[in-house]
Amino acid sequence: MAGRGLGSNDLVKDLRRQVTLLEDDLRERSDQEVEFAKALRGEYDEAFDAERTGATYEAWRDERVTQVAAAWVLGTVFVRFCEDNGLIGVPFIAGPGERLAEAEERHEAHFRQRPQDNDRDWIIEAFHHLSDAHPTTAGLFDRRHNPLWEVTPSFEAATALLQFWRRRDDDGEIRYDFTDLSTRFLGDLYQDLSEAARKKYALLQTPEFVEEFILDLTLEPAVEEFGLDGLRTIDPACGSGHFLLGIFHRVLEKWRAAEPGTDGWQLIRRSLGSVHGCDKNPFAVSIARFRLLHAALEAAGVRRLDNAPEFPINIAVGDSLLHGRGAAGIQDDLFTTPETYAYVTEDVNGFVRSCDLLGRSSYHVVVGNPPYITVKDKTENEAYRRRYDACSGTYALSVPFAQRLFQLAVRRDGDERGAGYVGQITANSFMKREFGRGLIEKFFFGKVNLTHVIDTSGAFIPGHGTPTVILIGVNHPPRRGSVRAVLGVRGEPSEPPVPAHGRVWTAILEQLDKPSSESDWISVEDVDSERFARHPWTLSGGGAGVVLNSIVRSTPHVLSRRVNEVGFGVVTREDNAYMLTEGVLRRRGVGVDSQRFLVEGDAVRDYCIYNPTLALWPYDPSTLKPVASPESEKLLWPNRMLLRGRVAYGKTQLERGLGWFEYSMFFVKRYEVPLSISFAFVATHNHFVLDRGGKVFNRTAPVIKLPAGASEDEHFELLGVLNSSAACFWLKQVSHDKGNGGEGGGIASEGWERFYEFTGTKLKEFPLPAQLPLTYGRALDTLAQR
Repeated sequence: MAGRGLGSNDLVKDLRRQVTLLEDDLRERSDQEVEFAKALRGEYDEAFDAERTGATYEAWRDERVTQVAAAWVLGTVFVRFCEDNGLIGVPFIAGPGERLAEAEERHEAHFRQRPQDNDRDWIIEAFHHLSDAHPTTAGLFDRRHNPLWEVTPSFEAATALLQFWRRRDDDGEIRYDFTDLSTRFLGDLYQDLSEAARKKYALLQTPEFVEEFILDLTLEPAVEEFGLDGLRTIDPACGSGHFLLGIFHRVLEKWRAAEPGTDGWQLIRRSLGSVHGCDKNPFAVSIARFRLLHAALEAAGVRRLDNAPEFPINIAVGDSLLHGRGAAGIQDDLFTTPETYAYVTEDVNGFVRSCDLLGRSSYHVVVGNPPYITVKDKTENEAYRRRYDACSGTYALSVPFAQRLFQLAVRRDGDERGAGYVGQITANSFMKREFGRGLIEKFFFGKVNLTHVIDTSGAFIPGHGTPTVILIGVNHPPRRGSVRAVLGVRGEPSEPPVPAHGRVWTAILEQLDKPSSESDWISVEDVDSERFARHPWTLSGGGAGVVLNSIVRSTPHVLSRRVNEVGFGVVTREDNAYMLTEGVLRRRGVGVDSQRFLVEGDAVRDYCIYNPTLALWPYDPSTLKPVASPESEKLLWPNRMLLRGRVAYGKTQLERGLGWFEYSMFFVKRYEVPLSISFAFVATHNHFVLDRGGKVFNRTAPVIKLPAGASEDEHFELLGVLNSSAACFWLKQVSHDKGNGGEGGGIASEGWERFYEFTGTKLKEFPLPAQLPLTYGRALDTLAQR
């Protein structure tokens, strides 16, 4: 039965369980086996000295163990797929029908000839057989770079893995059968094989309908301009290879149409030669290579690996932000930069030398769906920051990747003809958050030419819980003109049965080539490029831009003119150590002077502060200087090492000259005056609250502080305008839309389900009318308190 047992998530869940079991085994062996421990420690020390990582050895080792476990599981997946589809002549692990019995018989025969071997040796024998079948499959098990050779599992763990693949269902048939199965399932496997890897690398496959849309806007015009001969394309964050497969099929189809009489394998080789990819994750690259290998065999109609000629697959393991010719910064022909240190698992430098993989200004088409996460490793973070001037603040990886994608495209500084095309779907956080200012104002507007800015935050895109935007451009200096902008009006009302047929996505397809069109879902405009020259970007359609401009133009002042400060009150960096219940503080004898209600953002709702948590307050109430009473110190003492080690600005609590018992940050000026206006850092709407003193506000509940001596009525005036519908509209236009936490981005049955990030920086720019609504502010406070 074709694809038996693969119609659900059962296989992915089972394989993830196998990875976890192998991790435990491999971690133990990486410590106890001298050969493995010495090699891993040596590589870590080299990487640390070369500033590729700032992680501890244990954290780095655990990540590598995950890669090794995934490599062993994936290796057996590849063997099983080839066994069931006849790509190799004989079975090693299992197979449907009689193939399972044949595999078991061959297994036993091997041990009769080599009684000293164990099941690990038999699995390795299968890997060798697949490697010998074709030069491309040999690359899947490369001894120099594949992590599976770094630590081998115990024979008991290998036996368990082998038995997993030979499990039978109640009918006696093998549980998993890969016969005639599309390699699409490997994409699901890619993002779900390891939860730790998924978080570390932000693993997420690009849906096919998104990939096709971006290729329509990049690959198609590039082929028209550059032709097929010598065409170079790349996805520098290729993951499981969706973009690469799409490019291969399109280019091959064009070659066949252009040269119908040319040998099929010659056209396949040409097409594969145009396709380049790279990814930091070794098992992502293994999956992408295998999928492209299978696509080539299918295109040629070849069923056996040993009947196929050699052909190129130019997909490498490496960090696209660091590796490649010209990646380490701007260079000219007189100067070169030494190659970035490469891990054992990274084979990118070999591809750099053989096909100029990741070569700066060498690609006609660059596409990608880069990771959206922030970089946790401090050393890695600084390495990207040094190389990409668009990186600032707590930037997301979408920022340096946006810059890198254009760097890889062919550059034309004079004639616009001949510049490379770039397309990407990426997180839209840079549009509103402060870290995106440099990318927008220095890079996008100053160095490249955007042609399309497409708001996809309202579309249902499976797996993309982060609101996204599609950016299309060409790598030549910006020209004064228009940008085709697709502006959001309304998100999907519910999850569509077929994501590609969702209402928002369908509207994008139908209206993209119709400027000045508007529907219930989007509006399309040819916008003056100057509009995208300034941060933040607002991609709201339905006339929202006109209303926003009207509000800004009609107001004489901004909030910063009326207030002293906007920002956090305190940052503890260990809330659990301080935020205790009244009963705990009472039983431990902590006096009332050492207690304060600590307000978090989710307590600031409906224009009131609801049920704040009582917290330990290690400060003198009159001088606001740090003081820990004996009772407070005794209560905090069990957490003293944790509190001493808190890090801010790159230094520990003690290195910053602070007492171990203090909060990590305490902004004294924001407590000298009792009156404050507080608001939630993340919320669906504007809920500003007047607090009359005696509370502490953490980082999720910032405060607005007026000048000393400001009356309660002056606070009410601001309270009235900040809680108005006009303020709500303005805040949602300039603040980062965090989505609704679902998997598909724009799914929200009600508008209020979308959460926004209201920052103090943005709030300072809030436009104030000449007359403030004192009456409304006072009435709102009275009603809310009541």
